[in-house]
Amino acid sequence: MRTRTREPQTLASEGTLDRMARILAARNIDPAAELLDEPESFSPLDALSAGMPPRYRAAIADHPQVLDWVRDVIGAAVAPSRGARRQVATGPSLLMAGVVGAGKTHQAYGAVRLLVKGGVGVRWRATTAADLYADLRPRPGVDSERGLAVVSRCPLLIIDDLGAAKASEWTEETTYRLINRRYNYELPTLITTNLRISDLRAHLGDRVASRLAQMTTRVEFEPVDRRRLRPSA
Repeated sequence: MRTRTREPQTLASEGTLDRMARILAARNIDPAAELLDEPESFSPLDALSAGMPPRYRAAIADHPQVLDWVRDVIGAAVAPSRGARRQVATGPSLLMAGVVGAGKTHQAYGAVRLLVKGGVGVRWRATTAADLYADLRPRPGVDSERGLAVVSRCPLLIIDDLGAAKASEWTEETTYRLINRRYNYELPTLITTNLRISDLRAHLGDRVASRLAQMTTRVEFEPVDRRRLRPSA
């Protein structure tokens, strides 16, 4: 049986190819050039900054105790598999206390930036206590239990202004469930508050205050509202 050899087929006639070549030349397009540009580099720090409030995208952590915390968390980071980037998994927590405007939130966001600069990956969330309660309050069409589970399990959580929201049995119970899970699983948590520890205990209850006392290092900020400071002339 004879096998027929088929001639190579072109996808277009020579006239069509000539017209395409003239169109490309008129538009200063080199047909031999790469059709796709090189993707722009997007560093982990760029990705982190994109998810931060604009006010804190350049935040710098410089408080000695905050810097110690960053080093400890980086040291505790683990790689999920051989050769993979180390990720924040467990670690210590901080309770940053001071007057309004002392720079606590700035230090918290700056600490997260330092973690990424230190070469570790981090899945994180940031919320104020008031926003947290608003998001988790039971209402039709919202799975509040799932929402609480997501926040509770986040490898790194910033809780801003703890104790600022109006106290109730529900907020006390919700805070206890959140803090208790993070306490049990040793998940690093950055907490800011304007309250003294005695007031925090009265506001959140003994169960929460006891766990915070054990799981966090307390960082005291100078009683200065930096937002009100004006550069001297």
